[in-house]
Amino acid sequence: MKKTIFATILVLGFTTFILLFAKNASAPSSKDSKNAPTQSETTSTFDKTTHPLDQPGSLWWIVSKVRPINPVSYAPDDLTVPKVALRSPSSSESRLRQEPATALENMITSAKKENIKLLLASGYRSYQLQVSVYNGYVLKLGQAGADKVSARPGTSEHQTGLAVDLGATSKECELEVCFANTAEGKWLAENAYKFGFILRYPEGKYDIVGYDFEPWHFRYTGVELATEMHNQNIQTLEEFFNEIPDKQPY
Repeated sequence: MKKTIFATILVLGFTTFILLFAKNASAPSSKDSKNAPTQSETTSTFDKTTHPLDQPGSLWWIVSKVRPINPVSYAPDDLTVPKVALRSPSSSESRLRQEPATALENMITSAKKENIKLLLASGYRSYQLQVSVYNGYVLKLGQAGADKVSARPGTSEHQTGLAVDLGATSKECELEVCFANTAEGKWLAENAYKFGFILRYPEGKYDIVGYDFEPWHFRYTGVELATEMHNQNIQTLEEFFNEIPDKQPY
């Protein structure tokens, strides 16, 4: 009887060991889990080739310190002044390409229904105007300081006609980091993607995008891409398209 009980215990113990071993063998290690694709990555059918990343005029054109505008003389042929509140109505910076202009009108109208009052501070900038803007920052901050907050001529997203600097009609924290804490800044951070805009220079992404946090600077990509990035919780174009630079050139 004792021998039978002992044999039964041995069998049960061996069976438990086999089951535990099989479970551990089939489960991914913490290292494997960290590198495994997320559910959104494995189930997404988003086509990343819909628009080119290097073609002038493309909605997904990536312009940065490491991806300068070519040709440097590029200027959009469909610039228009959106029907929104403007920081400087007579300025050439009050223009945008037609598609982002319409999207901006829709976004600002929608925001106003929630008592969020936005204005366009800056849109398209020509190469020549960017020369003046950048040199102004150099005089004020030195070149190293200017390079953290202003694009060298020929590398500015504003020249694409797809980028906007936005602010509150109250002018509170205009073009300052504290804009992120205003009602307008918070609304944009939560809702801009619904209208096709992404926050282009998020906080803590200097090594990737090449600029300090700019909670007022948004880039039009179209609703499809902006929504996909939001759903996957990916903040920058460089990360989404796997175009992260090895390092910033300056």
